[in-house]
Parts: sequence; C-alpha cells; structure tokens
Amino acid sequence: MAGWDAFLTQQDKQHLEVWGKKANDGFGDRPVLLVIDVYYSALGHERKPILESIKDWPMSCGLEGWAAVDRMVGLIAAARNNGVPVIHARAKAGFPSDWFRRGDKGERRNRAIDHLPPEIRALANEFAPQVAPLPGELVIEKVCASVFAGTPLLHHLRAIGTDTVIVCGESTSGCVRAAVVDAVTYRYRVGVVGECCFDRTQSSHWMSLFDMHQKYADVIDVPAAADYFASVAGRGAPSPG
Repeated sequence: MAGWDAFLTQQDKQHLEVWGKKANDGFGDRPVLLVIDVYYSALGHERKPILESIKDWPMSCGLEGWAAVDRMVGLIAAARNNGVPVIHARAKAGFPSDWFRRGDKGERRNRAIDHLPPEIRALANEFAPQVAPLPGELVIEKVCASVFAGTPLLHHLRAIGTDTVIVCGESTSGCVRAAVVDAVTYRYRVGVVGECCFDRTQSSHWMSLFDMHQKYADVIDVPAAADYFASVAGRGAPSPG
C-alpha cells in the first residue's frame, strides 16, 4: 500500500528489496467483520479537519476518520449482503474516550468537552449512524484496547466456527492493532481493511498498517474485502447468531 512508503527510510526500502515482497497469508471460509470504535468521540459530531475537531473532541480524528466511515458503509454492506456476521466494538459505557490513560493530563482532556451542550456530550459513545449495528448484530463493550481482553468475543467466535477476522475502525495504532495481534495469537487468519481504519496521527496510521501487513495480517482494500465476502457466501460463513 503506497501510503506507508512516505514513512519508510532508505534503509527500510533497501531491506524490503532484499527481503522480497510479502506474500499474502490468505483467508478461510468462515469470516466475521469486526468494526472497532466508530463512535462520535473518535470522529467529532461534525465533519471538521482534525485541528478544528479536537477543540470540541480532544480524541477525535477529523476528516480522515469520516472518510474512513464513508468507505466503511460499502464494506459493511458487502458483509451483510453475503451473510458475513458483523461485530461491533466500543468502549464500555461510562468510560472516557481516553480511558486507557492515567493522571491529570487525561482528566483535563476529559473535562475539555464540558463546553458542549449536554445532548452533544451524550453522543460520545454512540456509533456513527452510517455504520451503526443492525438489530441482532453483536455489540461488544470493552475496557481495554483489545476487544478480546475480558470480553466474550473469543467464546462467540469459537461458538460460530469463525476462522477469519476482518478488522476495520479506530485507532489503527491502538485498538485496531491490539485486536489484530490478539486475533492472530488465537490462531485466526486476519485481514485489515486499511482504507477503513483511521488514527489521530498519520505516521502511526501508516506504519501500523505496514507493521500489521508484514507481521500479523493481510492489509486489503474494500473491493478485495467485498470480493472475499462474496466468495464465501453460501460456503459455510458463520451464522450471525
């Protein structure tokens, strides 16, 4: 994916030439789509560039987040249309958007939305409506970066016979990466839809995609994911329940 090339050093590029192009690991016949942390505190309640958005929502990702959401609409539709279960993850209700941090700095950031009207503050943990869960789709609430940690997700995946986890969402370098590492640790095949991931830091986004592609997953785009979902339709994709 050309986006990460800008962040590679000359030595990195030379090393990759010697190492050779990474071969994709491939996917199985029973995937799920895992949509991570696509809620307003990560996006902002209005479409604004990041330096404007963080004035209202300090942990938001600005226009790059909204662009990823727009691409996610087609991705999720492709999963649903082909019988691939869609699983949604978000921070547990009542936890701030930077719940994994400690100390006064984090507390000050949490208070930074106090100027917003109560009805806007209440949106913080709500999914963006374009990609919100449908009735019957599983929603996992988490208190750690990884959606696998301390949740029933692994039990659910085993119960429905999943062999492949396709991941998208926020943040690429944080909760997405944590879920990818845990998924591969539990021996799932893993894909990351790079254009449907987003982060507050551009370099972290691209280098995390690069690292995940090299070590843990196949980074793909929406058309590739849609083609894959279509290829497994009727071939044993796990039931959404």
